[in-house]
Amino acid sequence: MAAACPCGSGTAFAECCRPYLRGEADAPTAEALMRSRYTAYVRRDADYLARTWHPSTRPLDLAAGLEDVEWRGLEVLAATGGLEGDDAGTVTFVAHHAAGVLAMDALRETSRFVRENGTWLYVDGDVT
Repeated sequence: MAAACPCGSGTAFAECCRPYLRGEADAPTAEALMRSRYTAYVRRDADYLARTWHPSTRPLDLAAGLEDVEWRGLEVLAATGGLEGDDAGTVTFVAHHAAGVLAMDALRETSRFVRENGTWLYVDGDVT
């Protein structure tokens, strides 16, 4: 049985986010990019996060802090725009995580994405 993708899509990782993380395909929508970026956080893939982060807002060191959090689940709440014919979109999600043995928490963010040269990129987000 194939391992489920960490992004919560219900699809096997090999058919879901793995092609994006490996650079074999580009995410076709802002939501697909957001899900693949969540998977990259789960897998501690700083290279993918850097490749998919808009250069105007990308931090210098993405590896710092990736080891401190254990991601436990993703809920996509809403998406606006961000489809294959769009140049911008937002995705609102809740990412559940643990930092330490018993410290469960959730991050709620509305992320902004742009598509440049046919490739979706994460710009920034509002955390609530």
